[in-house]
Amino acid sequence: MAKKIPLRQCVGCGEMKSKKDLMRVLRETDGNFTLDATGKKNGRGAYVCKNFECLKAARKNKGLERSFKEVIPEEVYSNLEKEFESLDTE
Repeated sequence: MAKKIPLRQCVGCGEMKSKKDLMRVLRETDGNFTLDATGKKNGRGAYVCKNFECLKAARKNKGLERSFKEVIPEEVYSNLEKEFESLDTE
């Protein structure tokens, strides 16, 4: 029997992809937002493709706001963009 691959939907482009192809944006219990590269941290998560265009799309279409059911401050997006840039350089 084949192992089932967990699929998640990107909040930017709306495509269904396997969890390992996506980056998890995490709202921790204290309300902070971070990127969760492992996908195993505690908190509410939303998934974005590992490319910058999907993060921009998620910002434009308010995908993260819908996932977390709250307004996301601008500095959170800029922090996520910085974290994404640091991932791209590695």
